[in-house]
Amino acid sequence: MLLGFVLGAMLLFWLTSSYYKKGLDKGRRELEQDRVRFREESEKTLAANEKAAENRKRELLLQAKEEVHKAKLDLDQSVRDRRAELSKDFNRMEQREEQLGRKLSAVERREKELDGRARSLEDRELAIKQAEEEKQAELERVSGLSQQEAQKQVLDQARLEYRHDMAVMLRQMEEEAKETADARAKEIIVGSIQRYASDYVSDATVSVVNLPNEEMKGRIIGREGRNIRTLENLTGVDLIIDDTPEAVILSSFDPIRREIARLAIEKLVFDGRIHPARIEEMVEKARREVDQTMKEAGEQAVFETGVVGLHPEIVKLLGRMKYRTSYGQNVLQHSIEVCWLTGAMAAELGLDVALAKRAGLLHDLGKAIDFELEGSHVELGADMARKYHEQEIVINAIESHHGDVEVIHPIAALVAAADAISAARPGARRENVETYIKRIEKLEEIASSFTGVEKVYAVQAGREIRVMVKPDVVKDDEMILKAHEVSKKIEDELSYPGQIKVQMIRESRVVDYAK
Repeated sequence: MLLGFVLGAMLLFWLTSSYYKKGLDKGRRELEQDRVRFREESEKTLAANEKAAENRKRELLLQAKEEVHKAKLDLDQSVRDRRAELSKDFNRMEQREEQLGRKLSAVERREKELDGRARSLEDRELAIKQAEEEKQAELERVSGLSQQEAQKQVLDQARLEYRHDMAVMLRQMEEEAKETADARAKEIIVGSIQRYASDYVSDATVSVVNLPNEEMKGRIIGREGRNIRTLENLTGVDLIIDDTPEAVILSSFDPIRREIARLAIEKLVFDGRIHPARIEEMVEKARREVDQTMKEAGEQAVFETGVVGLHPEIVKLLGRMKYRTSYGQNVLQHSIEVCWLTGAMAAELGLDVALAKRAGLLHDLGKAIDFELEGSHVELGADMARKYHEQEIVINAIESHHGDVEVIHPIAALVAAADAISAARPGARRENVETYIKRIEKLEEIASSFTGVEKVYAVQAGREIRVMVKPDVVKDDEMILKAHEVSKKIEDELSYPGQIKVQMIRESRVVDYAK
């Protein structure tokens, strides 16, 4: 049974193999037929493509020949046109050359004529000069005076004759100028002042710190003076502790340092813990507060005046002026006031109000750093304005508001006028006695330096000077010129707020007796 099963299996395997072999042979024959058919179709397609490519090649060659021919025709036409234009240009150049030749010939003829005239004039001048010399010699012989002596006599006589006319003319010009200009100027200035009415008295920088009791002085000094040394080293301010009850005096040329020291001491007194580490902490805190206060003050000034587009560093410098004073007047408030006054006057005159306010606000910019750097506040302010690319009109206003340079724009003149108005109004500035006396003495010295002055009196706190002249030396006509000369010398040699009135007095008395 097993043998039958094996034989059956082998028979089945043989039958199956024979079937698959027949199918495989058939597939091979079909594949060979397909391959032959595909090769024939490919050869036909390749032949057709080659024929089509040959036809396309011939078409492209024909098109290229046509385009080349057309381009050649266009080029020939362009060359012919260009040749025609060149021929026309050449003809015009020849005509121009002929014209220039004719003009050159005419110029040469004119030059020869002028040379001849010049020689003739030289001969005539020589003859005239000889005649004048002969005439001059004859005049000197007849008069007995040289030419220089005669000229001197004539000039002296003319000076005497026209001195009176000059004085009268000067008086008339001054009266006319006053009639036309004074009323308008007063109107503009008064209107500007009325539009911006600030407080008359400004706050001064405080240099005294009040203490709750006398015991606090010892705590500020510290053991062996370590606390006060720490304060002085960190702030750069000298602390003066004397017999003044319940007060510490701060001394420093730098107002910002003085303010930092004042705030630090107030914080230490309020806190009660006074030792070097705490002092260092409070000084640093006070410095940050002062920096923030200056920044806010600058931003507030810019916002209040409406001046836009300022560099952030300039805004910081404006804030620093919060702690700067000039003769007791706060510089930041002064700058804001000058800004408004300049803008008001510029509006009346039809000038650029925004630019005028900008120049007025920045005119004292140098005072923010003049206690730190060498140079006047005018020079420092102009340098800072140039550094941050301000307009030339603003720079000129800064440089010229004290007369250091020439005014180049009306806005600069308005800034100078507004600065004088702000500084000269009552209560704006204070002056110590020593400086006041020196200014009065200098004023009297300037007036006394002129010939013919007998006595000089400065009155009204130096805002008016009365000059007594000798009647036998100074004539009435000369008084106008003399007063003008005194005024100019005072303007050149003396610094003062506002204006000084020069009043010249001449008194002539004649006494006789009836017998």
